[in-house]
Amino acid sequence: MGIKVGICGVGAFANNFIPLFKAHPEVASVTLCDLDAAKLKAKAEQFGISRTCPSLDELCQSDVDAIAVITQNWMHGPQAAQALRAGKHVYSAVPSAITMEEIAALVRAVEETGKVYMIGETSYYYPCALYCRDRFRKGDFGSIVYAEGEYMHDFDHGLYDVYKWRGGERWKEIAGAPPMHYPTHSVSMIVSVTGAYATHVSCMGVVDHHADGLFRKGVNLWDNEFSNETALMRMSDGSVTRINEFRRIGHPGEVRMSLYGTAGSYEEQYGNNIWVTKDRASWQDITGLLESRGVPASERKDAMSEKVGGDAVFEGLSQVHQIDRLPKEYAGLPNGHRGSHQYLVHDFVTACVAKRQPPNNVWQAARYLVPGLIAHESAKRNGELMVIPDFGGGR
Repeated sequence: MGIKVGICGVGAFANNFIPLFKAHPEVASVTLCDLDAAKLKAKAEQFGISRTCPSLDELCQSDVDAIAVITQNWMHGPQAAQALRAGKHVYSAVPSAITMEEIAALVRAVEETGKVYMIGETSYYYPCALYCRDRFRKGDFGSIVYAEGEYMHDFDHGLYDVYKWRGGERWKEIAGAPPMHYPTHSVSMIVSVTGAYATHVSCMGVVDHHADGLFRKGVNLWDNEFSNETALMRMSDGSVTRINEFRRIGHPGEVRMSLYGTAGSYEEQYGNNIWVTKDRASWQDITGLLESRGVPASERKDAMSEKVGGDAVFEGLSQVHQIDRLPKEYAGLPNGHRGSHQYLVHDFVTACVAKRQPPNNVWQAARYLVPGLIAHESAKRNGELMVIPDFGGGR
């Protein structure tokens, strides 16, 4: 029969996920939930969904088995914990929480209820992360010595509209959030490849001087002056990682990683991806291999070709994505964030059905988030080296 899924929050970002939950063969029904009655009605009509709910409180009391939290980012932690305590499995958009208290409460909720929790971290499924995980498992990197991860997103690239939409008349209070409070895209790529996690951090912040005045004491809720932050982290495997979170940057914007080992290295710069070893002649341009362009099943030598026929296209995927892991119903459906959306929904649904924690579970979510929270505290102390608490690897 499958599971019944409730989607809490039906704003613009939810548009990417409603069709995927609805089409999944192991989802029996979808219920949409939002406080905005007009928006809720419009989205239900748009996607042909008959079941709606006016609040998270009522959704938690309903018969749904799982709830996808796709609300404003400062609501994720408390709402996810509420749903878990109500006996529901939870999928959450990033970030998982915005304070140490919230992430600690979230971990406790999962451990005490035994419910499935998954953080919707897109970078985990990026082609570069998939490629590097495969080569790391094969031993091609040797021992990791240094890694870089960064998320460059200038305010001129849509962030003004995002925060005005989220915050209404008081949008400036949230727009100046510390960049390191949103570290999961950067940190997750490295942690997901090596399995190592950050243990210590020293971080420096760049004081903002932009005329919009968003990053100022007395303007935002954090009295935060830093628009760009750079952290140097010691990892549990002895390696070193640098993380950049930039919101004022003369750059088109991207999420990227580079990873250096004793035997081989992966390097990424804007629009270019390479693999290299100590032998200069071994240099490989793998940009085309990792390009997310959509893949016809006929191009693949896997089981999916037989399932859906040669003309079916899986949108937004690269050559390193495993198409045969996806349900055939996803052929032709929208995808996004470098092919990650379909895998996010599929892995959450299958984890709920199997009653097992997914790869991006609550303990991994903490390892993606907490280094950034502590990094910002370090930046406020002019780069003081600080210990990063760890909630363990789960079970």
